[in-house]
This record gives sequence, C-alpha cells and structure tokens, in this order.
Amino acid sequence: MTPDDRHLETAALVALVRRGQRAWHQYAELVEARGSALAVLREPHSEDAAIPTLFPTERDSEPDVGYDLDSIAEELGRWEAEGISMATVLDDAYPGNLRTIHNRPPFVFVRGALAAADERSVAVVGTRRASNEGLSRARDVAAGLVAAGYTVVSGLAEGVDTTAHVAALENGGRTVAVIGTGLRRAYPAKNTRLQQRIAEEAAVVSQFWPDAPPTKTSFPMRNVVMSGLARATVVIEASQTSGARMQARFALEHGRPLFLLESLLEHEWAREFAERPGAFVVRSADEVVERVERLVAPDVLTA
Repeated sequence: MTPDDRHLETAALVALVRRGQRAWHQYAELVEARGSALAVLREPHSEDAAIPTLFPTERDSEPDVGYDLDSIAEELGRWEAEGISMATVLDDAYPGNLRTIHNRPPFVFVRGALAAADERSVAVVGTRRASNEGLSRARDVAAGLVAAGYTVVSGLAEGVDTTAHVAALENGGRTVAVIGTGLRRAYPAKNTRLQQRIAEEAAVVSQFWPDAPPTKTSFPMRNVVMSGLARATVVIEASQTSGARMQARFALEHGRPLFLLESLLEHEWAREFAERPGAFVVRSADEVVERVERLVAPDVLTA
C-alpha cells in the first residue's frame, strides 16, 4: 500500500466511524475482513441509530464530514503535524496484542512511539484513592516488571496508575499510558506533565478523537484497550465500583492472565474473580514477576 493509498484508506475508516451506524468493533472486523475501508464505505448500509457507536456525542455536530474524504485527509495531516499518529487495523503499526481481542477499536491515536518491546507488557491498575500500602505495592510491582524487561501499561489516573507510571520511569523502564480522552487533553490536569513525559520517552495511546473530553463511557472503553495492549493485568487495589475491577473482567474475557493482590480478597468481587480460570492471587511483587514469566507466553496471543 502506497502512502497515498494508506491515507485514503485511513480517511475512509474515519468516515465509516463518523457515519456511526455500527458498533465500533464491527468496523474493525468489517474492514479487516474486506482488507479495505474504502470498499466497506462504498457498500450499501442499513440505518440503525440504536446500535452503539464509538463516538456517539460527536456525530450530530458533523453530519456530513464523514463523506468528505479530502476534508478528512486534511484533518489527518493536521494531527500528524502536531505529533499525533494514527494506526488503523489495516496498518502494520497497529499494536499486535490489541489486534487479538474481539472488541478491538478500528484505530488508535498515538503520541510518542510504540516500540516492538511494548508487546512484552503488563498492565498495572488500581483505584484512584489508594492506600499508602497500595501505592507502595504499585511501586514495587512496576519496578519488578521493569527489571524483568516488561513495559508497564496503565491508565494515567490518580493513585495506583500514576504511581505505576512514575515507578517505571524512575527505574529506567518504558511505560505506556492509555487514556480516556483525546490526546490533546490531559485528565486529570495535574498529570499533564507526566503525560508529556510518557509521550517523550514512550507512548500515550487513545482511541478517541484528539479533542474528545472525558465521559462516563470513555473510561470503560479505555480499559478494554488497556487490557488488549497488555499480555496480563495486575490489580493492586480496587473497590466494587472501580474501573480496575472492570479491567479485571475484560482481562479474563480477553484470555489474559489476571493477577490479584492478596489484599484484594477483602472484596467480594475479588474473591469471585479469584475462582475463575486465568486468575491468580499473588502476595508480593516478586511473585507477580515470577508468575508473569511463567504464564505470559512469548508467542502471538489469541483471544
């Protein structure tokens, strides 16, 4: 595929998603099956406003932009000029781990650069309101994973996520942030500099338009991508309503090993998840790394 062909295909995929008549992962499946977003865009389609879309809040404000490929191509050029790259399911740059999950997004935006080494990654997640003990465990787990050659993936939220990112950087490792907004935004605002640093030293990933604000649905969608990018998930602390609990569920659905810190077993949800195939209770950072090394296979993942 030539650069011009790639830009045209990318613009067509943006047009499909903005048309918003299918569930977002269905576009990924359709385009991969046909090998062309242009081919799918030109096919007859059924009107079905009831099907959930990837960006439901933005469709009404731009009802016709999805069909103007020249306009979209110009928009892509502006994003690239400010350092925001876009990898679609048709691109070799699309993350290999993410490609294996059934509910993968049709594209992701990246500020910075994903590396081949990031395929060997583990997500470290937890509550925003972590205890001191939880923050200490997050630091230890992130440092241990970095020492074993893993990239630490997390969601740039306050608490456990922030601690895991910082610990990875301070120990000379790579860390990838998967955020619930567009790449032109930082949430929470206090993590603006950390987000910039991660982009400079590794990568910040988003599935949302660059200007997209945080919403109630964007963070669960972010957890899907975070689980898909990583070969396993470690949950440090999480309540019944925590997004980290949701990611634990996604990890099991994706066939990824799930590691639960023993202290989590005070929660009913964690005791329930601990009984499921693919879930493992661990007591220390050393045990996390030991089990990850044994359970995370080096070959291509399957979902």
